Amino acid sequence: MLLDGCDRDTTIGARDYAILLLLARLGLRAAEVAAIRLADIDWRAGELLVRGKANRQELLPLPVDVGEAIVAYLRCRSGEVSDTLFVRLIAPCGPLSSNRVSLIVHERCERAGIPPVGAHQLRHGAATGMLAAGASLSEIAQVLRHSTTATTAIYARVDRNRLRTVARPWPGASQ
Repeated sequence: MLLDGCDRDTTIGARDYAILLLLARLGLRAAEVAAIRLADIDWRAGELLVRGKANRQELLPLPVDVGEAIVAYLRCRSGEVSDTLFVRLIAPCGPLSSNRVSLIVHERCERAGIPPVGAHQLRHGAATGMLAAGASLSEIAQVLRHSTTATTAIYARVDRNRLRTVARPWPGASQ
């Protein structure tokens, strides 16, 4: 639904769609999205270099749909000369800030008619989605670039109804 708030026929809509996909599918932080450079994408290997907290740099696989969204944005982006992937399209032109990435999420929520969320909530949603798809906490921790699964457990909310179907009853408890 959030992605429906992007008119991908416009440059701004294509840019915002690519940003939302990076946040929601890869669980990137707003600052990590803002820091992506064109050279950080290895199209042949299908990988994205992520510049994270504490100057950590890690490679993540680039899902096909995210790569396609980035390509669609780049095709309609003006001749802006910048090595930064996401740029402001209204003067003054230049790289997007992490605050602007967060504001884009808020604006797109409003446009889609859903309650506003922050960019970081999309990170939580990515973790929850990976967990629902069967990924382990350690796999999710790798994607989110967490050093411990304890941190990841905070992000990956468990679907309690789904858990009830696999949990064994407590000994002596009535059903």
